[in-house]
Amino acid sequence: MAKIVKRYALLIVDMQNDLVMPGSPLRVIGAKATVPAILKALTAFRNCKLPIFHAVREYRPDGSDVEITKLTNFIEKNKGLVPGTKGCEIVGELRPLPGEYKIIKNRFSAFMNTELDFMLRRLEVNHVVVCGTQYPSCIRTTVFDGISYGYHVTVLTDATSAKSQEIAEANIKDMRDVGVECSETSEFLKKIK
Repeated sequence: MAKIVKRYALLIVDMQNDLVMPGSPLRVIGAKATVPAILKALTAFRNCKLPIFHAVREYRPDGSDVEITKLTNFIEKNKGLVPGTKGCEIVGELRPLPGEYKIIKNRFSAFMNTELDFMLRRLEVNHVVVCGTQYPSCIRTTVFDGISYGYHVTVLTDATSAKSQEIAEANIKDMRDVGVECSETSEFLKKIK
């Protein structure tokens, strides 16, 4: 059997001001602390000229496209992640450069109702490296959808956040149990240099 050549792409999920920055009502407590590790991965992928995708959440101001589990909260309290607002922008250190791809999603998974799968296949990617925020929702659903679409998936554990370390560890265990590679950024990057 022929050896499969790994063709990597980096997928950074939901690293937007509304989800990362202190003071935001949608803030994920651990997200800001992951920015240096994400930047390390981003820089390495840029230097290797590998594909980079920034998946971001965007919702209409009236909430008509928000997940049903978040609808009441969105309408009554936190109208975050609305295009054209500062909160919807990717955090400054991680802003995309020309040639990097932005995937707009309004569901947890970066694959659901987006062009991500089509673009990965067009670029002949077979291994998706995922980081961002947060484990139990957007990271987990994106990872499991990636596996379902036939991709190898790696999660960069120090570049991915959750509201607590216990939540992160539980999700990492579940993903490892189904064969997802979970690795610290520095260890994983040795593979692509």
